[in-house]
Amino acid sequence: MSYTVNESHNSQLRCWVASAHNPNTDFPIQNLPFGVFRRADSDEAARVGVAIGDQILDLSACLRQSLFDGLAAEAAQVCDQPTLNALLALGRSHWSALRQQISAVLREDGQAYQRDQEIGTKILLSMHDAELLLPVQIGDYTDFYASVHHATNVGSMFRPDNPLLPNYKYVPIGYHGRASSVVVSGAPVQRPNGQTRAPQADAPSFGPCKLLDYEMEIGLFVGPGNTLGQPIPIDQAEEQIFGLCLVNDWSARDIQTWEYQPLGPFLAKSFVTTISPWIVTLEALAPFRVPAFKRASDDPQPLSYLDSSADREQGGIDLTVEVYLASQQMRDGGVAPQRLSRGSFANMYWTIAQMLTHHASNGCNLRPGDLLASGTVSGASRDERGCLLELTWRGAEPIELPSGETRTFLQDGDEIILRGYCERADAARIGFGESRGVVQPAVAQSR
Repeated sequence: MSYTVNESHNSQLRCWVASAHNPNTDFPIQNLPFGVFRRADSDEAARVGVAIGDQILDLSACLRQSLFDGLAAEAAQVCDQPTLNALLALGRSHWSALRQQISAVLREDGQAYQRDQEIGTKILLSMHDAELLLPVQIGDYTDFYASVHHATNVGSMFRPDNPLLPNYKYVPIGYHGRASSVVVSGAPVQRPNGQTRAPQADAPSFGPCKLLDYEMEIGLFVGPGNTLGQPIPIDQAEEQIFGLCLVNDWSARDIQTWEYQPLGPFLAKSFVTTISPWIVTLEALAPFRVPAFKRASDDPQPLSYLDSSADREQGGIDLTVEVYLASQQMRDGGVAPQRLSRGSFANMYWTIAQMLTHHASNGCNLRPGDLLASGTVSGASRDERGCLLELTWRGAEPIELPSGETRTFLQDGDEIILRGYCERADAARIGFGESRGVVQPAVAQSR
């Protein structure tokens, strides 16, 4: 069941943190995303915080100031830990109670600020003075393939006469990723080594990936989870989803081409995945829920376990995702990153509830902190394609950069920046921050 719009979403709310009213901020009082931080260049313990403007609200400090009670206080008590896992395990009632009371603490007309207008000195830390960490200890990571536009484009390159395989419109396709190599925004991205085979070669060779790519995706974090053997009905799926983040599923296309037959992605994907540091709660996204993707009249309807009227009516999320590239030459010359594509998460063929429900439909147990990614977010037009494989059509259509450089795939020194946001006329714009990564050279081979 989706969250309903409540007072915490009111676009007229005023926050006593001045930067929360900056029109360019991703983090107004209507957002309140969660992350993990510590003071930069310190050995203090990492803990949970909430982004507000250009500040971080320290939830442990709030608890020491007796700013929470009831379920919110219980939730804040587990926020002195270096991951969000314990909070995710508590479930929706605790998450929502904590969000409501955080909103009250930050309101200009709230009791906390009215009692003590210096409260910010006790509970805030500037983001400029903080180190943002991986927000969750990820036990398992699954990557889906939920965009029919992406699947059709990629299929057209390899199977022009039959782009979509027969199962695509019946089953949410996914693969089990590598949780250990998920990193937070800003971590370096080392070009992987691997086996590839040149088109006319009889045998493969081992060396640096030549066709390095990004994939513009959205990830969701699982809350309490389910016991082994117990599926999750689709109308209960969103009870299990804490929130969403940006995901860059870096991909080695030449390694992938050689290794994916007969199984699927392996070393071409497992070398690194970058996520944004802030998790936007599902409750914060309530004003931006839209109907699920409208299927073509000749498409099959979802099987019954993947279908519900609530999911059809509000299973989509009107979330815009953008990807930018800044080469080393551009950065050295002070040239702004170039936007490569802009896509809408509302165009995904499968909803977040369908992905989670399908994942658990065989009895697979999902656990607090598990990460499920959507697969590349792509649309029908060229400027909505969410990876270089699509944008350059497997390298046949190079992209021109403002520096005069061209790209078919990524070169060392390239920085990829993902951004995401939701906006509509009658709601406050909220954002996801950024996911950044700079490509580093491959490690030299040893003999």
